[in-house]
Amino acid sequence: MIIGRKTELRTLQRLYERGGFQFPVLFGRRRVGKTYLMSEFVKDKRAIFFTAVEDNVTANLRNLSRAIYAFDQPDADPQLAPQYSDFQTAFEAVFARASQQRIVFIIDEYPYLAKADSSVSSILQALIDRSKDTSQLYLMLCGSSLSFMREQVLGEQSPLYGRRTAQLELRPLDFFESRRFFPALEPIEAAEVYGMTGGIPLYLQQFSDGRSLDENIAEAFLDPSSILFEEPLNLLKQEVQKSAAYNSIIEAIASGKTENNEIATTVGLTAGELTYYLKELQRIGLVEKEFPVCGGGRRPTYRLADNLFRFWYRFIAPNRSTIERHMPRRALALIQKHLSEYMGDAFERICREWLWRQNVAGKLGEDVDEIGRWWGNNPRERREEEIDIVGLTEGVPTVLGECKWQQEKVGLDVAKTLGDRGGLIHASSHAQRFIFSKTGFTEGLREEAERDERLHLLSIEGMVKSEPCE
Repeated sequence: MIIGRKTELRTLQRLYERGGFQFPVLFGRRRVGKTYLMSEFVKDKRAIFFTAVEDNVTANLRNLSRAIYAFDQPDADPQLAPQYSDFQTAFEAVFARASQQRIVFIIDEYPYLAKADSSVSSILQALIDRSKDTSQLYLMLCGSSLSFMREQVLGEQSPLYGRRTAQLELRPLDFFESRRFFPALEPIEAAEVYGMTGGIPLYLQQFSDGRSLDENIAEAFLDPSSILFEEPLNLLKQEVQKSAAYNSIIEAIASGKTENNEIATTVGLTAGELTYYLKELQRIGLVEKEFPVCGGGRRPTYRLADNLFRFWYRFIAPNRSTIERHMPRRALALIQKHLSEYMGDAFERICREWLWRQNVAGKLGEDVDEIGRWWGNNPRERREEEIDIVGLTEGVPTVLGECKWQQEKVGLDVAKTLGDRGGLIHASSHAQRFIFSKTGFTEGLREEAERDERLHLLSIEGMVKSEPCE
């Protein structure tokens, strides 16, 4: 059963039913579920499914020849497939088969194929231009290299520029979709699992709602044979060369160094060197550059975009040697001690996801265009202030939010502070204020929310109930 992805499946199906030549481009980071989505889409369709490999022209041409042969002779031995002489001939054979019938032709991991033979994009371009008005081909290119797909397939410099009929970036599942992997877990534990893994299906599958949280952590992270034990390092090596500098930068950000000068000092790089590495980490989707909403001229900060990387570099990396020696106790004790503190950032992400869902459903009163975070100076108090969540409508703050992942119930002081800080960014007088809590709210705050229709109180359980598992 596929979890989530209803919107993407509907888009792919709509293009299929439209008829004629279609050329959607699908891309997304590794492990996000692209191949599974495509397999689900073509399960009831006539399809040629070819996955390129990081190898030479000969190997890829042999595999493509076998994929075409399997389409023609599904019961035959693929080893018997005659090999096409070149990609031009092989692609022409696919287009020829689609002249009279609807065929889906998927090239998965297209960047590997294009790197093996730089002419394939030009060959496809020529065939598309020649056949698109009469063809029934449904051509789909898919790739995990975000920069390659954006620049070399969708970009203006690509021979394929302007030929696509749709583009879909497959993003990680949000918390509310991710919960469907373990619906029996209590909302707090489900949020903690999401805080460790993010919304990557493969990572979520390493957890079970039949085990305790400590047991899940031990099996998923503290066993040297587990998939997640070295996953971040393996992914980093696949994406960049000379990964040592990138590794140090990620470690610095995970430890709380978020500003440019802090990171540079910690890892021993010049500002220019650091800028290059940070741009590369942003390009491959591992680091986000964040500015405060509402501007204010504040310096940007950098944060890890992936929960698995945040968790792994915070807790697993410092204890790899003891875990490898099958002594995970220190790492588990560290996680148990600091997990609540770590979850602050992850909880903010969950709350933003909930607000976006409410916004899409038209439940915020005013539609917001942007949801982010604000930090800046309080001139009256002469200190730095921060607002966890700010939603903008045409540039005006209309949603304010505070997120508290703590054992204590949240009280009236938090609501007052949120209102005061809203004045620093000239929030609308009708701004909706949301206070999110792990465990609940004091009676005084509840009474205040009953009097003020613009003040909303949401526990993690309340958010889950409003966005139930499907």
